[in-house]
Amino acid sequence: MTHLDLSTTRVRAATSDDAEALAGLAALTFPLACPPGASADAIAAHVATQLSPDRFRAWAASAAHALLVVEEPGPPARPLGYALLVVGVPDDADVADAVGRDEVVELSKIYVHPDAQGTGVAGALLGAALDAATVLAPGRTLWLGTNGLNARAQAFYRKHGFVLVGERTYVVGGERHSDVVMVHSA
Repeated sequence: MTHLDLSTTRVRAATSDDAEALAGLAALTFPLACPPGASADAIAAHVATQLSPDRFRAWAASAAHALLVVEEPGPPARPLGYALLVVGVPDDADVADAVGRDEVVELSKIYVHPDAQGTGVAGALLGAALDAATVLAPGRTLWLGTNGLNARAQAFYRKHGFVLVGERTYVVGGERHSDVVMVHSA
């Protein structure tokens, strides 16, 4: 994609009708964010179990989640990215040490189609996710985890007000990887 008119894109709450398209987008984008050395089998297992259409349907219907999609209008409308926010108490000790043991909001997923990277779509999606977090759980800490080797993602998050507060281990298809934990400071 050489040019994307941001005035024609929109971010909206995803519905169960978006599940198939978002699972397809997840299967494309998740491997791109994985650390070098993550095996193709582990990535495929993670995508199959954690990013299935059924998972997206459940997230779209859950009051403890906010699932957003950014799309280029159609017809047919084409999803360019998605974000998932989750409200809850951290169940990982390292995350709890970094962000607290009370209810928080996790920016669990935010991915943009490779063709839309560098176009402003990711920034628009993250802005909408920040707004959604304040509606989902007003006044709660917003945090995320991203691979410790993904310098590009970390720079993007810092640009949008996130600061590094700790580390955690993240499992992809049975393989353990090192993530950094970041908190939104604004």
